[in-house]
Amino acid sequence: MAGLVPFNRKNREIAPGGFKDFYNMMDDFFTPRSFERATFRVDVHDTEKEYIVEAELPGTEKGQIGLSMDEGRLTISVNKDETVENKEKHYLHKERRFTSMSRAVHLQEANPEGIRAKLENGVLTVTVPKLEKPEDTQKKIEID
Repeated sequence: MAGLVPFNRKNREIAPGGFKDFYNMMDDFFTPRSFERATFRVDVHDTEKEYIVEAELPGTEKGQIGLSMDEGRLTISVNKDETVENKEKHYLHKERRFTSMSRAVHLQEANPEGIRAKLENGVLTVTVPKLEKPEDTQKKIEID
C-alpha cells in the first residue's frame, strides 16, 4: 500500500526541477500561520458599563487606521503603504508592499455615542460604552 508524500520544504528532493517554488507557495498558502500574518490580533473585554477592544497594530500610524460603528458592529481597518524612497541609491530591484486588513466585532449592547479610541505603543484601545438599561424591567400586568 502506498502512502501520500506531501510536497513541502522538507521534501525538496522529490519535487520536479522547476516546480519547487510552486510547491512552497502552495505549502505557505494552506498553512494556518499565513492567516495570522495577514491580519491583526483583537481582544474584547466586557465590563459592566463598557466594552474595551484592544487591537495589536505595531508600526501603524493613526492616519492608517479606520474605525466605524454600524448597528453594533465595530470595524477596525488598516491600510499601510510601505514605500521607502531613497533617490541616492541606484536600485536593480525594489519591492513595495501595500497592506489592507480589517476586523469586525459585534457588540450587542454598544452605544454609538461616546466611543473613545487611543493608539499607544502599537496597541489601539477602543472603549465603547454600553446602552443603559432600565433598572426595573419587570412589569406587573393586570388581568381584565
